[in-house]
Amino acid sequence: MNDPLRPYRRRFRAWRNNRRLARELAFYRQEFRRRGLVIPSPDVIQATVRNRLPHLLPKPKGALKILAIYHHYNWENEALLPSLRLFGTVRHFDWGEEFDHQRKGWHGGRKEAMNAALLERVRQWQATEGIDCIFAYLSGELVSPETMASLAELNIPMVNLALNDKESFVGRIRHGLAMGNRDICRHFHLCWTSTEDALEKYCVEGALPLYLPEGANPAFHRPHDVARTIDVSFVGQCYGNRPVIIEQLRQAGIAVEAYGFGWPNGPLTSEEMVRLYSRSRINLGFGGVDGLNATYCLKGRDFEVPMSGGLYLTEYHPELERCYRLREEIVTYRDVADLIVQIRWLLNNPEQAAAIRQRGYQRALAEHTWGKRFERVFSLLGVLAQVSA
Repeated sequence: MNDPLRPYRRRFRAWRNNRRLARELAFYRQEFRRRGLVIPSPDVIQATVRNRLPHLLPKPKGALKILAIYHHYNWENEALLPSLRLFGTVRHFDWGEEFDHQRKGWHGGRKEAMNAALLERVRQWQATEGIDCIFAYLSGELVSPETMASLAELNIPMVNLALNDKESFVGRIRHGLAMGNRDICRHFHLCWTSTEDALEKYCVEGALPLYLPEGANPAFHRPHDVARTIDVSFVGQCYGNRPVIIEQLRQAGIAVEAYGFGWPNGPLTSEEMVRLYSRSRINLGFGGVDGLNATYCLKGRDFEVPMSGGLYLTEYHPELERCYRLREEIVTYRDVADLIVQIRWLLNNPEQAAAIRQRGYQRALAEHTWGKRFERVFSLLGVLAQVSA
């Protein structure tokens, strides 16, 4: 049904969301400065964890007993689980089948049941098998502060991963509790965030934060020997300004195909997606956060596309410069006009495009695997022994 007011409602929600997040960021920055806080260095992180957990004895790579607490939505088991197994044996707690948090009524009792089961099983596994560390991908939507406080009392090193603290550090408020990480973060020994400007938020809330982007699994995200039959492709949901930009590219005479929920082509399986990166001459990326003006964050595809041997063209934002040499390993654009210019240049210069593609692949493989990310995290936690040079 045609809804003439839908664009206006969307704009109002975006405006309201922008105001909320601007107030949130201003509050945390003011508190951070007022209290004289400092973003912890790696040395401070290690010293703080040692002070909280003086009994820790680091183990060599491959010998750790790891408990992974996360739900597999669509990418986690291909990325996280095999990368964690590089460091030892992994027990995975995925509550999804037993306690489906995506069904209506999650807060009517199932959340409490899941939290109770989680506590019981962690205690049981610690007593019977031993746990060297816990890797979690959790939020206040899934666990309560009381549950996390009880887990912290077990003195098992715990790290939590958060991939969008621009929008979701606080998130929705339910009965006075944040559905993001605000109310649970202080109970983890280390909080891994892919959002650089969230570091101050974590410090204000009494947590120990580490800025570290996502990664990719080279055993899964790998080049395929297939013909490049698509000029430009994009994989991701159809929302925000994405359909407008895709249409503008087509009007400019550029052959572009979009895949994912909401697009006519529909979604791809994970395997099809990786093969598409190799089939495409250019893989398009959007760095913006939906509903927020000029707000960007690093995303999984920033590492998955180059790791898969794809030529990556994405929106510019400063954090990309920490990960790649722009124009040499990946290419960026500032607006639609610039995007069209970059696409035409890459299509008309296949040798230069191939060189960029290869350099991007080599950088991703050398520095941006999930294994590299976990190695850094487990070393800072003090559970992984340093390899002698």
